[in-house]
Amino acid sequence: MPDTIVILNGPNLNLLGTREPDIYGATTLSDIEASCRAHAEKIGVAVDFRQSNVEGELVNWVQQAKDTAIAIVINAAAYTHTSVALHDALKASGLPVVELHLSNVYKRESFRHKSFISSVADGVMCGFGAYGYVMAIDAARHIATTRTEKT
Repeated sequence: MPDTIVILNGPNLNLLGTREPDIYGATTLSDIEASCRAHAEKIGVAVDFRQSNVEGELVNWVQQAKDTAIAIVINAAAYTHTSVALHDALKASGLPVVELHLSNVYKRESFRHKSFISSVADGVMCGFGAYGYVMAIDAARHIATTRTEKT
């Protein structure tokens, strides 16, 4: 069984492809999932790809990942800017965390510049669109492998 990277997606990301295409593009979340699975297979890892509009469900998935995954990639969407619960769960997981955003949040509204996730993330990626997911998988795998080699 290959190592697994959990990829979590927050609220409204199920609307990708139709929601604000001028910001998020025409790529759907299903398209992103397919590219993640293809890339993961190519590099010898598995992905557990999930989306929820419910904060508590995302928290539960983070807690479960501690026992099933080598790393977490999270696009918490709006919860990035509001969720102490996700911050605490990610911190408690002890797993490498890569925070991800499709758009460059620093070119957008000022409320998007504050992240409750960044302080517990090993790295942050924003502004690369759907390709950012592939980059985040590579980063998460690298961080997890590097941590394992050090122990």
